[in-house]
Amino acid sequence: MTGLLVCVAVLALASVFGLIRARRDGRVRAVTARGKDEAVLLSAAELGEGVVLGERATLVQFSTAFCQPCRATRRVLSEVTELVAGVAHVEIDAEQHLELVRRLDILRTPTVLVLDAAGRVVKRASGQPRRADVIAALGQAV
Repeated sequence: MTGLLVCVAVLALASVFGLIRARRDGRVRAVTARGKDEAVLLSAAELGEGVVLGERATLVQFSTAFCQPCRATRRVLSEVTELVAGVAHVEIDAEQHLELVRRLDILRTPTVLVLDAAGRVVKRASGQPRRADVIAALGQAV
């Protein structure tokens, strides 16, 4: 009986921590089950010098130099930007932009953020995406 109570308590704590996260500054923010923060807006200046956001949407990829899936993700996102007009692909070296990585809660590479025309994060995904999934996520942004 004690083991069952411990399991229930652990599951309850896991669900609470999955829905509420404490920031480093002590404030707490609510997140959705997918872990995305609905209020995040990004400008071209925040993403780097010379970055231009797409007219309709922008695919922001966080990568590292040693990451094999990042190379395949770069290929997939480049193919999608060629297929869909008004969409830009921006690749960011996570190691060179640690402040932005921390602010956006990027935990692994590759992580792809889908931004709408205003720069609002509408979708995020970690790991190597499939082309069909990227196109579907763009449908939410456009």
